[in-house]
Amino acid sequence: MPPGARGGQKIVCTLCPRLCQLREGQAGFCYVRQVHGGELVTLAWGRPTGFAVDPVEKKPLNHFLPGTSILSFGTAGCNLGCTFCQNWSISKARDDDASALEATPQQVVAAAQRTGCPSIAMTYNDPVIFAEFAIDITREARGAGLHSVLVTNGYVSEQARGELFDGVSAANVDLKAFTEDFYRKQTLSHLEPVLDTLRWIVRETQVWLEVTNLIIPGHNDTEDETRQLARWMVQNLGVDVPLHLTAFHPDWKLRDPPPTPASTLRRARQIARTERLRYVYTGNVHDREGGTTRCPRCDAVLIERDWHAIEARALVDGRCAGCGERIAGVFPHHIAPQSTPWPRRITLT
Repeated sequence: MPPGARGGQKIVCTLCPRLCQLREGQAGFCYVRQVHGGELVTLAWGRPTGFAVDPVEKKPLNHFLPGTSILSFGTAGCNLGCTFCQNWSISKARDDDASALEATPQQVVAAAQRTGCPSIAMTYNDPVIFAEFAIDITREARGAGLHSVLVTNGYVSEQARGELFDGVSAANVDLKAFTEDFYRKQTLSHLEPVLDTLRWIVRETQVWLEVTNLIIPGHNDTEDETRQLARWMVQNLGVDVPLHLTAFHPDWKLRDPPPTPASTLRRARQIARTERLRYVYTGNVHDREGGTTRCPRCDAVLIERDWHAIEARALVDGRCAGCGERIAGVFPHHIAPQSTPWPRRITLT
């Protein structure tokens, strides 16, 4: 049964900081957690909306098994109300409106094995709201020698995050901005619970963490905000957690701002690097340098990326082939070139 607590004649869902108080037949903010027969139930277990094989760099994860593919899927619903959602067709859908499939954890793991993916990503909407399904898949994947990855907004309660992240190999947390005002107006949520999750992942788990910040012109694109975000990461997460600064394009309800100029991302990257973050990347724009992993000691090019294709490779067993500096992350013994067209949709058998 999903996490919850009784409060009078209502049941309180304790999965995320919203703490939705639900009466019989009522759904939470996410749509997929409802009260039926006096119990809190989930409609998302075993109901993915589709599968694709992606490069792991698309999650984005640049320091977790680079050059490998990852099986990706999500479900309907979300616990945030982002006006700029790029996956709104599923994240804003009610379960009975979405073109959901049926899949068991065993089938998901079998699909990853069949397609040669060493990892499974729970993504697209947010694995927080389908926590039970994510937990079961993580357990099944570990038993089969596969990794599980959470691509999440980090809006999860203190009570639930331990079980959700248990056994997870890597996560990318979307830190959507660095002001409470943005979170309140543009996501209908709050900043501090996300910062709590980030600190907790670094301090209390072995999960490899990377952070994404989608930069939206006129909303969270000032140099001062980027500087404050980078400083917070250095002070609370350390210099080795990669930061991905990605470009916005008009979507869902936020269509007035123009697409983020590449120059804005490059300037933000320079600021974050000046604040001592070692690994800062740009995304959603064509920027070879912004996608390149360099050695923080000798500045040698370790992994050169052209979009998601990997070209130059000078990383051996997680160390710079030139000076021997150990690079933070989870790396295969050998990084293979990657040029396969992405994504590749698949069906379960």
